[in-house]
Amino acid sequence: MTEELQGRVEHLTYLSEDGQFAVVRLAVPGYLTPLTAVGPLAGVKPGEEVTLVGQWESHQRFGRQFRALEVRRSLPTTKEGLRKFLSSDAVPGIGPEMAARIVARFGLETLKVIEQEPERLLEVEGIGRYRLEQILKAWRTQDEVRDLMIFLQGHGLGPSQARKIQQKYGATAQRLIRENPYRLAAEIDGVGFRTADQLAASLEVPRDSLFRIKAGLRHIFQELAESGHVCCPVDELLTRTGEMLGLEKSVVQVGLEAGTKSGELVVEDNWAYPASLFAAETGVVQQIVRLLNSPARLGLGSGAADLARAQSKLGLELAPEQVEALSRALREKITLITGGPGTGKTTIIRALVHLITVQGLRVELAAPTGRAARRLAETAGGEAKTIHRLLEFRPHDFSFHRHRGRPLDADMIIVDEASMIDLELMHHLLQAAPDSAHLVLIGDADQLPSVGPGRVFGDLIDSGRIPTTRLKHIFRQAQDSGIILNAHRINQGLMPNLNSSQELSDFYFISQHDPEQVAATVLKLCRERIPARFGLDPINDIQVLSPMHRGEVGVTRLNELLQAALNPAGEGLKSGGHYFKSGDKVMQLRNNYDREVFNGDLGRVISIDPAKLSLRVRFDQRVLEYKVEDLQELAPAYAISIHKSQGSEYPAVIVPILSQHYVMLKRNLIYTAVTRARRLVVLIGSAQALALAVRQNRGEVRYTRLKERLAALKNRPGGRG
Repeated sequence: MTEELQGRVEHLTYLSEDGQFAVVRLAVPGYLTPLTAVGPLAGVKPGEEVTLVGQWESHQRFGRQFRALEVRRSLPTTKEGLRKFLSSDAVPGIGPEMAARIVARFGLETLKVIEQEPERLLEVEGIGRYRLEQILKAWRTQDEVRDLMIFLQGHGLGPSQARKIQQKYGATAQRLIRENPYRLAAEIDGVGFRTADQLAASLEVPRDSLFRIKAGLRHIFQELAESGHVCCPVDELLTRTGEMLGLEKSVVQVGLEAGTKSGELVVEDNWAYPASLFAAETGVVQQIVRLLNSPARLGLGSGAADLARAQSKLGLELAPEQVEALSRALREKITLITGGPGTGKTTIIRALVHLITVQGLRVELAAPTGRAARRLAETAGGEAKTIHRLLEFRPHDFSFHRHRGRPLDADMIIVDEASMIDLELMHHLLQAAPDSAHLVLIGDADQLPSVGPGRVFGDLIDSGRIPTTRLKHIFRQAQDSGIILNAHRINQGLMPNLNSSQELSDFYFISQHDPEQVAATVLKLCRERIPARFGLDPINDIQVLSPMHRGEVGVTRLNELLQAALNPAGEGLKSGGHYFKSGDKVMQLRNNYDREVFNGDLGRVISIDPAKLSLRVRFDQRVLEYKVEDLQELAPAYAISIHKSQGSEYPAVIVPILSQHYVMLKRNLIYTAVTRARRLVVLIGSAQALALAVRQNRGEVRYTRLKERLAALKNRPGGRG
């Protein structure tokens, strides 16, 4: 329940670097001492009168404080308030002494004098013509900020959003917003289409405005991209957009035509694309054709003698399909290798690295995520990088320093976990590959596709235009693993063996139909049974993977239960519905290229600083500080979604599977979950729900035309049919 708190800002205790979050001391009538208020108090200054809308909360260390959700500001009305206001950074160049002299001269008329009779400031000792000009310039800027805050808050936008808008547009903000409020959704982080649409409605922008239609189309394309789609049938796009905007399809068609004319959108063969994804899809095809039609820098031999020496040197015994994969990688400019767990993909990588380096040639190893790159480096015995690092990504302008004009210096580029690569990243990777290089993409096409738009690895394989080796042979050492055997059974549409005959197995199924009992069993397994029987750490070694975020056994609730069970003590910081404590396992939710920490990276909170409202997280050997305004990048990670586990491996995984998950139950989802485990898998739930998942092999349909574009090539590029 929200309430209002009115008072005068006495002191600014803390302000985040981006100005979005502040802690202030507030003088409130009826209270003997100032109160503490926290929240998005962007731009508030000592001396200002404010009305805060929010709620009281109790902090474990600092006690009772008011968490503001909204702030309404007004200029000070007392001499003390005026002195504090003028000596704050509201008007640079006026310190405490100068502020006292100005207020002593003009009293409660001070602000009126500054605004209406600024020349009278020359009456104050110490203010000359130059200082007067500086004061007035600063005052005009402050006026702009204050007016913008009042304007935006009057139309439903909060102070943190207002601050971002002011920083982006400066003095032109109000004019630009009135001209086209929908630009905020495209240009301001944290302002979505619906917020911009509400603002536009309050400004009486017509519902059939071209600005609104084009913004609606962008929003639908954004939703499509978040679901993995690259493009959309035109009729479906018009229908979805029209339903969202409450407009006829014929009216939306006008906006689509305007978008294509301006170059923002592309329509081809009754398919509509955002221009960037159209360029990426057609660009991938062009770069593949370029590479396949370019000669290799040096002829890489694939003779039996070379392979025999490599096997002897590395102590390997290669299966025929592994030999075939190696020969193709050495012979062809681009090759694809796909296979499930235990089929020898790692062995192929080790052999390839050896065969290339013994010839004095240069090989680059890469993977989509930091976790996958570290695992690749361990197994291949050489340095491996994330694809972003390999391509020398520059976060300040979101560009890659390696591209067609400055390609990689490599004779062979080997990329693992290729099923995780989305369309745009693949386009950048192909652009940076030199004409003469061999490119080897290795992955498991039966796992979940990339989080970003496209299903590139699957499309490349299905096109039939790229030499592909499918690894099917399960090696002897893997045949003793229930995890690997059952993963392959699931992938073939067969139920896993749920009745282990071994006393100590690596694959278990616990039948349980009641969601509350499933949650209780998850807790007991993490806290007691698995650590006692397998010697695994309950936080570091055990990962709970849930098909969904909501529900009794969804990610959100399991995290709350597991945090209370595994890390109950200590104070923490609250943000976005999460409560972070020292010792918590957390996950990075978005790529942060400045910090070099990426979506899906797991860390442990090692300390909390309540005074600074910050915490420190250890990611492998690196420690990063997160201020309270950065915590939206983190989430508790005792339990995570199966989608978020892509590219990772854990000693043990626990997977709840119930009929309530039916919307998400697909074969590749369960297959991906099972293949994340190295030593132990425990499935808990309903055998009927598991059977439903195993039967569902349709997977998620993604709108992409990459396969068709490649298949339409008359002959396989490179001249070898």
